[in-house]
Amino acid sequence: MEKIMILLFIILGLILVIFLGLALSVINLWVRALFAEAPVRIRDLIGMKLRRVPPAQVVLTYISGIKAGLPITTNELEAHYLAGGSMQNVVRALIAADKANIELQFQQAAAIDLAGRNIIDAVQTSVNPKVIDCPDPDKTSGGMLDAVAKDGIRLLVKARVTVRTNLERLVGGATEQTIIARVGQGIVSAIGSMPSYKSVLENPDSISRKVLSSGLDAQTAFEIVSIDIADVSVAGIGQIANVGAKLETDRADADKIMRQAEAEGRRAMAIAAEQEMRARVQEMQAKVIEAQAEVPLAMAEAFRKGNLGVMDFYRMQNIMADTAMRESISSGDEDIDDKK
Repeated sequence: MEKIMILLFIILGLILVIFLGLALSVINLWVRALFAEAPVRIRDLIGMKLRRVPPAQVVLTYISGIKAGLPITTNELEAHYLAGGSMQNVVRALIAADKANIELQFQQAAAIDLAGRNIIDAVQTSVNPKVIDCPDPDKTSGGMLDAVAKDGIRLLVKARVTVRTNLERLVGGATEQTIIARVGQGIVSAIGSMPSYKSVLENPDSISRKVLSSGLDAQTAFEIVSIDIADVSVAGIGQIANVGAKLETDRADADKIMRQAEAEGRRAMAIAAEQEMRARVQEMQAKVIEAQAEVPLAMAEAFRKGNLGVMDFYRMQNIMADTAMRESISSGDEDIDDKK
């Protein structure tokens, strides 16, 4: 019985020594927190040691938050650390938001941090908006947007977009690339609706106003403050500047080829019709010759039947001879007139 009691005393002594050692290792943190008016219980500090949470980071972060007037607890900091987040970044972001009168809760900031977003950069961008180029110069060769007005003139445009972080939509909201893509699409669409490229060159802010009123920042992590047309110019000599003229030229060439084909078809039809008329002429001439060949036969038949006498035949021959003579004289006079 005495041995058991001695063993129990030894175990209790070891436990007390361990807890005393743990208490001594965190006593300096407890004292610092106490004098900083951010008291932390020693058992909580020992629990952090046992849970493998760095007490120094938790206490120093907690002190900075309390000094800044943040309503945070060490349990929230521990939970965020164990979840894999950065409690220092969260508290720094909360302090910056509080000083800028931006409403930001610890749970919201912790969710943003755990989502992989840079919470400090998000708060700084919300306080001090940043400017992004459209299009992204790192992802485009010329760094310019390509748009065509209604008159067919091709324009090169570059815009600068001022954005501010929307903390409420930071988790699950689209990134900067979505903003750049939407603004680029809006600019191209707005220029395409303009009647002339001159309207864009004379009043480029009308394009930015039209794009800005389209609500391009919906479902994104940013709020568009302004869209400024930084540069707009007509496409250079080495490029196709007048797309409308190019299209009209191509259309005219296509119409020319089509009309030439139609004319060739009509010419072929005319040639075929001419050949057909010649064949019909030859056919009619053959019929005339055939009818003329029947005249002697009819005369012979008239002689046999007594319907035609010899004197009648001679008179007809004289008439034919006189007619032939008159025709020859007439043709001779025409030749003389031609020679004169």
